Amino acid sequence: MNADSLRKVLDLERQRDYADIAVFGGLDKFLRNWSAQAAESVTSPAMLKRFRQLFAPGYAALTPPQRREWAQGVLAFLDEMGKGPAAGPPAPRTVTAKKPAPKVKKSTPAPGAGPGLDSPVTIVKGISTSLAGKFGRMGVKTVRDLLYFFPHRHLDYSRLKFISQLAEGEEQTIVANVWQAQESRPGGRRSTEAIVGDETGNMRVVWFNQPYLAKKLTTNARIMLSGRVSLFKGRHVFLSPEWELMEGQDLVHTARLVPVYPLTQGLRPRQVRKLMKAFIDLWAPQVPDFLPEDLRKRLHLLELPQAISQAHYPEDEAVKDRARTRLAFDELFLLQLGVMSRKRDFQETRPGTPFDVKQPVLDTFLKSLPFTLTAAQHKVMAEIKADLEKSRPMCRLLQGEVGSGKTVVATAALLEAAANGCQAAFMAPTEILAEQHFATICRLLSRVGREEGEGYLRSFSGVRERPLGVALLIGDIRQAGKRQIQKQILSGEIDIVIGTHALVQKGVEFLKLGLAVVDEQHRFGVEQRSALREKGFSPHMLVMTATPIPRTLALTLYGDLDLSVIDELPPGRQTVKTKWLKPDQRESAYAFVRKQVGAGRQAFILCPLIEESETIAAQAAVAEYERLSREVFPDLRLGLLHGRLSGADKDAVMAAFRSGELNILVSTPVIEVGIDVPNATVMLIESADRFGLSQLHQFRGRVGRGEAQSYCMLLAENPTEVGRERLDIIESVQDGFELAEADLRLRGPGEFFGTRQSGLPDLRMARISDVALLELARAEAIDFFRVDPDMKRAEHRLLAGEMARVWTGAGEWS
Repeated sequence: MNADSLRKVLDLERQRDYADIAVFGGLDKFLRNWSAQAAESVTSPAMLKRFRQLFAPGYAALTPPQRREWAQGVLAFLDEMGKGPAAGPPAPRTVTAKKPAPKVKKSTPAPGAGPGLDSPVTIVKGISTSLAGKFGRMGVKTVRDLLYFFPHRHLDYSRLKFISQLAEGEEQTIVANVWQAQESRPGGRRSTEAIVGDETGNMRVVWFNQPYLAKKLTTNARIMLSGRVSLFKGRHVFLSPEWELMEGQDLVHTARLVPVYPLTQGLRPRQVRKLMKAFIDLWAPQVPDFLPEDLRKRLHLLELPQAISQAHYPEDEAVKDRARTRLAFDELFLLQLGVMSRKRDFQETRPGTPFDVKQPVLDTFLKSLPFTLTAAQHKVMAEIKADLEKSRPMCRLLQGEVGSGKTVVATAALLEAAANGCQAAFMAPTEILAEQHFATICRLLSRVGREEGEGYLRSFSGVRERPLGVALLIGDIRQAGKRQIQKQILSGEIDIVIGTHALVQKGVEFLKLGLAVVDEQHRFGVEQRSALREKGFSPHMLVMTATPIPRTLALTLYGDLDLSVIDELPPGRQTVKTKWLKPDQRESAYAFVRKQVGAGRQAFILCPLIEESETIAAQAAVAEYERLSREVFPDLRLGLLHGRLSGADKDAVMAAFRSGELNILVSTPVIEVGIDVPNATVMLIESADRFGLSQLHQFRGRVGRGEAQSYCMLLAENPTEVGRERLDIIESVQDGFELAEADLRLRGPGEFFGTRQSGLPDLRMARISDVALLELARAEAIDFFRVDPDMKRAEHRLLAGEMARVWTGAGEWS
C-alpha cells in the first residue's frame, strides 16, 4: 500500500483546521478513489474489514474535532499496516482514471505542432479504413474532428458502494469478486448470468445477449460493475451493467463519469469509449492553445488540452462544466471576431457612396401616406438616414413584427437611392413575397407620382426630375422578358428592381447599385447576401426580418450588422384570438369557419409541411383540398396554394382570394410571409404542434390585418410534451419577441431558423441560452478588436491561424 499521497493530504487538512478543503472536491471524493486502489493490497480479511469501516464515506458530515480524531485513527492504521509509506512498492493497479504518463508524450512526435491535427483519422491507432468510414458518416474525418467529437452526455458511475448499500433505480458502482459465471437463456435469449460478492453480501448480475462473457469472467476475478440496480423477487440485481476487470489499467466504462458518444451503424459504445480514451490521452495534451494566455488567465478558463480531455473523460461534474465553458467560449469568441472582421472588411476597406439625403423627396413621400408613421418607424428611419449619409456603407438589420411597417421604411430608403442617382435592389426569399413587395411598393409610389406601364415593368413620373423605373425579376418571367429587364438594369433605366435570388444570378448587372435590401434575412445564407452586395461597389445594405430574434442571438448571428427594431405596431392593430383545439373539436372548428364565411369573411386552412420534400407536401395539400371541397365545404369556393404551382397559377389563386372570389384558401406554409388579405379573419392550422412558436406567430399574422376581429385555431392530434408547451404559449402570448425567446429555449438556434445559418461556424458546445457567456465573448472580442484587429502580434499568431481555419471552413473569412 502506497500511503504517501494520503499522508500528505491529511497533513494539509490538519494545517487547514480540518475544513475539508485540502483537495479539490473534498476528502470523501479523494478517499473513494484512493481506497479503491489501496484495498487490493490488504490481504488479511480482518484488516480489510477494519479498512472498509475506516474509509467508508462520511468525512464531510463530521465536525472538525471528529475529523481530527478520524485522521489520527487513519494514521495509526497506516503505521500498523506498513510502518510508513516506504514499506513496499507502489501498487501496480489503479482504479481511478489517471493522466497519460509523461513517457507517452516523449515517445510520440507532437501532432499539434504541425499539420498532424488535420491528418485523416486512419493515423490514429485502432482506426482502420473501415472504421474511418463509419466515423466519416458522423462528420469525423480528421484527428481534429475526433478531438472535438464530444459525448452528448455522461453517465455518473463514480459513486462506489458496497452491495449492502445499493438502492433500486439509481446509477451505482461496486467492486466485487466473481464467484460464478455461466451461460443462461432467460426468455430464450443466450445470455450470461453471474453471482458476485463483496464482504457485505452477494448479488446476481445478468447480461442479456452476451453469452461470451461467461468465459471472460473467471471465478475469483476482481470486477467493477456500474449501472442501474433493479429489484427482482425482492433482491437487487444488475441487468446488463457496464463492467471492467480490475487489471490495473485506467477505468473507461465504470467508476467515473462515463461518456455516451453519438453512434452510427457498426459502432458499439464500449468500442468507441475504449478507442476515444486512448486517443484523447495521447493527443489532447499536444493540442496548441490558441487563446491568448493573458485572456485565458483573466477569465479563469481551463487550458485547451485540459478542456478537451475533461470534456471527454471528466474527473467530476465541476471540471466537466469548466471544460464546457472553455470550449463554448472559444466558439462564441471566434464567431464574434469573425463577424466583426467581416463588417470591418466591408465598411472600412471599401469606401461606400454617401447619399445626400433629399429631404423634400422624403417629405413628399411621407405626406402621401394614408397613415401616420409610428414613433418606432421614425426612429428607425433616422438611423438609416444617418447611415446612408456616411462614406462607409450601411450594414443594418431591421427587425419588426408582421404589420409593423418595415416595407414603408424600406421604400423610403429605395427612394433615397434613386434620388441620389443610384439603383436599388430588393431581394425576397419567395416569388409570392417578391410579388407582394412589388405590388405594395408600386401602390405606395403611385401616391407620389403618376404610374405608367403594366406587368413586371412600371414607371412613375413626378417623383423626381426623370421618371422612376421599377421592375420585378423572378424565375417565372419568360426569358424574353428577363432579357429586357436585365438590359434596362444595365443601362440604368430601371432604378428599383424587386426580385428573388434571380437578382444574384449571372446576367444581372447594375449600372450603379447603391442600396441592397434583403427581406426575411434568415432565409438566405451569407453567400447570397454577399453575392447581391458584389453586384455593386460597396452598396449600402439593409436586411429585414419579420421573425423576432432575441437581441442576444441577433448580435451573435448578425454581429456584422447594426441593429434596428420597430418595436410597436401601428394604432388599431388588433389582438388575434388564439385557441388550441383538441381532435374532437375539429367539427366545431369547421362550423366556425363556415359561420365566418357566412358573415362575408374569408379563411386560411394551413396544411403542415410533413416532409422536407416540397413535392410530397404539395401532394398532401392537394389531398386535403380535395377532401375539404368534397366532404366539409362542398357549397363554398376553395382555392389551393402550394410551392409546386407555377408563378402564373399562384398569381391567379391569390388574385381570386384577394378579390373575394374564393372563400377559403388551403395552403402549405408558403403563406408564412407576404400575403396580405384584410378580409381574411380565420387561420386554421392543422398539426400545429409540428411548427415552432415563431412560425405559428408568422401564420397568425396573416389574419387580423383588417378591422374585423380575427381568430387563429390550432389543431393537434397527439402533441408531445414540448408540443403541448408550445401550444399553451402561443395561445396566451401575442408578443413576437417573447415568443422568440421561448422558441429558442424550447428548440435551440438550429431549429429556430429551420436550417443552420450558412457561412457561420458550427456551435458544438455553446448554447445560445448562455446569455452571460455570450455577452462575455462579445465584450472580449470587441476589446481584442480594438487592440489588434489584424492579429499581427506574435502572441496572437495561433489565434490568427485558428480564425483562418474556422472561418475558411465556414465559407467566408475576410
